[in-house]
Amino acid sequence: MSQMNTKDFVIGTLIGSIVGACSALLLAPKAGKELREDLSEGAQSAKIKTSEFTNEAYEKGSEWANRAKDKSSELAKNVTDQSYQIYDRVKGVAGSASNSNAEKTADELANELSEDLESEEERVNDDVRDLHASASEESDK
Repeated sequence: MSQMNTKDFVIGTLIGSIVGACSALLLAPKAGKELREDLSEGAQSAKIKTSEFTNEAYEKGSEWANRAKDKSSELAKNVTDQSYQIYDRVKGVAGSASNSNAEKTADELANELSEDLESEEERVNDDVRDLHASASEESDK
């Protein structure tokens, strides 16, 4: 009885496949040659669009890298300038300080340096935020 069910199943599958294939050929909207041509054109179109997208992504990536490089160079220059200014202040205060009020001058100098460093830290954070915002705006386009 098991062989009979298997045999019937195989015959049913073959007949169903043949009927399905004939139906697909009869009901197809285009001939095989036309369908292959359409598929080929679609593949070419997809290839061109992918190439354009790749080129655009490469250009945007290069543009962002150049912006980041420019901003980091500008940031490094600002930090260097600030450090030279702080060095000059320290040198000036150290040269003008007398032994009697050296402790007071050192405290004042420490406060000034702390304020300068805080302002420079804010400036650097602002530059980084601007760079991040610029990159986000570009990626939204």
